[in-house]
Amino acid sequence: MTDPDALFAEATRALAAGRDDAMLGRLEAARVAHPGHAAVALRLADALQLAGRHAAAEAEYRAALALDGGVFDAWYGLGGVLLARRAFAAARDALVRALALTPRAEGARCMLAEAQFALGEADEAVRLYRQAIAAGPSPVGDSALASLAIMIPGSPAAGHDLVRGVRADWARRAGGRVAPMALRPAPAGRKIRLGYLSAFFGSRNWMKPVFGVINRHDRARFEVHLISDGDDPSAEAGYVEHDADGIWQVRGMPNGALAGAIAAAGIDVLVDLNGFSLADRLGVFAYRPARFQLGWFNMFATTAVPGMDALVGDAAAIPQAEEKHYSERILRVPGSYLAFQVPYPTPAVAPLPWLANGVPTLGCLGSAYKLTPQTLDAWAAILRAVPGALLHVGNPTLDESSNRADLLARLAARGVAEGRVTLSGRAEHLDFLRCYDGIDIALDTFPYNGGTTTTEALWQGVPVLTTNGDRWAGRTSRSLLLAAGLGEWVADDIAGFVATGIALLGDPAMPARLAALRAGLRRRLRASPACDSAGLCAALEAIYARGLAES
Repeated sequence: MTDPDALFAEATRALAAGRDDAMLGRLEAARVAHPGHAAVALRLADALQLAGRHAAAEAEYRAALALDGGVFDAWYGLGGVLLARRAFAAARDALVRALALTPRAEGARCMLAEAQFALGEADEAVRLYRQAIAAGPSPVGDSALASLAIMIPGSPAAGHDLVRGVRADWARRAGGRVAPMALRPAPAGRKIRLGYLSAFFGSRNWMKPVFGVINRHDRARFEVHLISDGDDPSAEAGYVEHDADGIWQVRGMPNGALAGAIAAAGIDVLVDLNGFSLADRLGVFAYRPARFQLGWFNMFATTAVPGMDALVGDAAAIPQAEEKHYSERILRVPGSYLAFQVPYPTPAVAPLPWLANGVPTLGCLGSAYKLTPQTLDAWAAILRAVPGALLHVGNPTLDESSNRADLLARLAARGVAEGRVTLSGRAEHLDFLRCYDGIDIALDTFPYNGGTTTTEALWQGVPVLTTNGDRWAGRTSRSLLLAAGLGEWVADDIAGFVATGIALLGDPAMPARLAALRAGLRRRLRASPACDSAGLCAALEAIYARGLAES
């Protein structure tokens, strides 16, 4: 077929039916034969995207737009391929153009929301997802609600009622009608069968609090089962193998089948470690395959999931006055619910860079989606008040050029010149930790604090400046800092965060004080409740036993 219009029509039908392989060669030939035909370039770009050849697809979408810049499908396709390449800022710009051409394209709206959230514009992402949901019931609307339920605690404008309402809507829509299982009584005198459910057992950086507890469980009282949706637990990740432990590999298993297996194994206490990091797996809890079901470690707000009996936190993270915003009971442990151990080698703590550089370097190695406008406003206020101070921001999103340019532009708009900012991207974990060698004080993010990020900054000798936030997600750093005896680094609010940062950097004695703190911080942590994994394990075991007795 040589007619490009006829080939375009045929390719449109074939790609819609998933027959991209059959068309790719013909479209490539037609592109050579008809270099000025925008529609052929567009369909070739679509075929390349479906084949996973994203760089080539991006080039063809741009070629199609150079020939005809008014085609929605080309801007939409370009936005999609840029999202797949994690070029979030460039994807945002393309999707804005797409929606300008077709304002009711809800799929494009959801993709734009994804890009905005990844860049830290959480409130804008919420607005876009809610628009897509309001457009009416559809698969796109269901997807928008699922995405909104995952990210809603990180939206500065989202209050407790909205967070619970969104998650309750998601739980009703995603869970369907599930009948709780009829469980047989456990034989008297046997060990409590304890199941931990996680997709991240193989992630050593995330599992520091988890394996600190699991390795210490009293195997005379508890039979431990690790139910894995990801890599199996390993010594490299921090797990100490016990012959009696059960290791389950359940990746891809439907929730109903997994619930049946959990019930058949007689698991008494089921502990979710995923939260909304693997939201679909929360559906297991609606079947109620265990007598006592709760979430610990990766929770930052209510799940609103039927069958989730309780969430574990601490007094610093969840005040009693906020319990009304949870569908679950709130159970508290002494100290920090994130108490951790570091079971693998880490870089030695480096000398304070301020002493060598003559100027302070502030830094944050937290995820890019936490860099909200409110966070950058506060950081910039400190940097404007202390003109010599520098800033280091590092996260995997900054591997890509449009994302780096976007963050630099956001900071420049707040009065922080590019020359004062160092950006770093993805790195192997130990190399990532070495970034703290060049940071004097870590700056937290809000409303969504660091958790693992705060743990690792402290371990590398870098104190973290944070606030007493307005939600659980905004108090994880507070939990760790208070447990570490570093309460002076917790400001009452964002205004206090700025004032404290300015005061710290303006204090002539601060370099010497920071150097002393840095040199002894790891030793101080080990002796504090922040690293009391044994105490946390004992508290959790008491919670498990009590919850089971009351169920």
